[in-house]
Amino acid sequence: MSNSTHFTIEYEQEEDGRWIAEVPGLPGVLAYGTTADEAMAKAEALALRVLAERLEHKEAKPQSISIGIAAA
Repeated sequence: MSNSTHFTIEYEQEEDGRWIAEVPGLPGVLAYGTTADEAMAKAEALALRVLAERLEHKEAKPQSISIGIAAA
């Protein structure tokens, strides 16, 4: 049986105009951008780096993952 994990990117615009995106299922995965797309792309890239690090350090086993976007 294969394991599958889904992560969601949540994003919103800050009062100063910047966009912030985070992946609540991965502590510390938070990124800012000048646009919503930029912030989400940075958060997704960071999430993939965190997952890769976990695999490289044998803190996790390979599994199917999906990353979705939460409606703002």
